[in-house]
Amino acid sequence: MNGIPTHTVEISNTCLRGCNIFDIHVACGKFGSVRLINPNIFKRLKYNDCLVNGGKTLANGATISFKYANTFSYPLSISSVRCK
Repeated sequence: MNGIPTHTVEISNTCLRGCNIFDIHVACGKFGSVRLINPNIFKRLKYNDCLVNGGKTLANGATISFKYANTFSYPLSISSVRCK
């Protein structure tokens, strides 16, 4: 994307008990992208708090992914999740 690196993010539900997860939040710092990301997939709510899949359920074994473009990659990590 015009010389700006593109990064791929994959978030998978690997719950060993076979549970579905929802309300997935990611510690994301000042996350930003010059590439548009569908806010239903990944949305920055505030500093260091991004919401995955619009808060909806990610079934056991499922993966959601997106690409973003920035001059550096952000260190992203799950900060909270709820199980069904």
